[in-house]
Amino acid sequence: MEQPPPTSHAAPRAVLARLDLELPASRRRAVQGARTGPFARPLAAESTTAAPVPTAATEPLAYAAIKARLHAALLDELEQRNLLTLPEDELDLAVRSFVERASGTEELPLNAPERARLAADLREEIVGLGPLAPLMADPAVTDILVNRHDQVYVERYGRLERVAVQFRDTEHLLRLIQRIATRVGRRIDEAWPMVDARLPDGSRVNATLPPVTLDGPTLSIRRFGVRRLRSQELVRLGMLSTPMLAFLTLAVRSRKNLLISGGTGAGKSTLLGALAEAIPASERIITIEDAAELLLDQPHVVRMETRPPNIEGQGRITARDLVINALRMRPDRIIVGEVRGPEAVDMLQAMNTGHEGSLSTIHANSPRDALARLETMVLMAALDLPSRAIREQMVSALQYIVHVRRYEDGVRRVESVVEVCGMEGLTPQLQEIFSFERQGRRARSVVGAFRPSGIVPRLAEELRDQEVEVPREWFHAGAAADG
Repeated sequence: MEQPPPTSHAAPRAVLARLDLELPASRRRAVQGARTGPFARPLAAESTTAAPVPTAATEPLAYAAIKARLHAALLDELEQRNLLTLPEDELDLAVRSFVERASGTEELPLNAPERARLAADLREEIVGLGPLAPLMADPAVTDILVNRHDQVYVERYGRLERVAVQFRDTEHLLRLIQRIATRVGRRIDEAWPMVDARLPDGSRVNATLPPVTLDGPTLSIRRFGVRRLRSQELVRLGMLSTPMLAFLTLAVRSRKNLLISGGTGAGKSTLLGALAEAIPASERIITIEDAAELLLDQPHVVRMETRPPNIEGQGRITARDLVINALRMRPDRIIVGEVRGPEAVDMLQAMNTGHEGSLSTIHANSPRDALARLETMVLMAALDLPSRAIREQMVSALQYIVHVRRYEDGVRRVESVVEVCGMEGLTPQLQEIFSFERQGRRARSVVGAFRPSGIVPRLAEELRDQEVEVPREWFHAGAAADG
């Protein structure tokens, strides 16, 4: 008699039954280690004896084994049906369908909460960040650092700490890295073992593979959250004082060119996004970044992103290419997410030729060091310009440098706001308008105050000529705001 067609519940059993025969050897090894303990038999095997009841000691191992085996089976099914390249929403539906079918089998000795957790975990493994999902959901985590598949660190409140989160093996971590890179059109493999990418929420991702990293793949995620911090929130968090923010807002509205300097993780991009709030909504803004992360309020924004070379070594688009092209796009403002190479010369020329009000960031240890680094980057363009010509170009293009620093208590603060005043001989002249004055420590926090230097910037006089009154109290040397 003809056998009835298999039911929907039989599909995952068939996939699981084929697991040992059809999986690649590397994946068989990945799941074989999980097949130990009270659930060592294949899930598809029929048995008349009741499954062992998990105890407090065996339950984590049982759950991990079931999750590992179903994850491998799910990947196998998606690959066979060529579903891994589907858009995320369609892939999500395919994952949910599999989980519903697998959850209906009697071979899963899990209670209702565990089944719901299993469904969420499997979905996260395929369309999300897998084991890193809980860390991404923690608003206190600002950096996630995966050194190896079994070694994960996070930064909370400015301090690094190791967490218990682990990947199953190196292949598990590699799959996640490749999925992130593929979604943003980047590649990472043995021929090109490094990649910069971004997540849908704007978080910045860097990944490396051997032989660049000797101990296996690494993954670093700089989180930016689902929304950026507003300028008033930065005041509340102690990054700068109200007079400092008011002055910088006037500088942006007055189309002054600003350069934000600081070290890695000091808050340069955060401050850049907050100051960009002052740009009028009627202006056309073009942003240029290596990995697009700026979130602006204005409606007229064109976002541009660099591109690495393809597998043949062709098709690379550099930041300098984008700066040159942006000048042909009728911009009112050009925002360079970070200047780090020969594009510095084109950015300075743009600032000097009618594109005022540009904003950018640079890695540096102080405002004066920022000018020195900028000069070095111009020299990287190989234009054979004399040092004096470069420095004159810089002091003519830039009006203000804002230096930010992350202190040992984890708080990012604007350490200095300086005005670029011109040249004296071969030396650019800077005068400090605001600074953070450190006064000591209280418990684990740095104690200090934001203080004006007493110097009234030229912008105040310019705005007075335009009948815009700037309160002189902002710049009184005795004024201070706690930091």
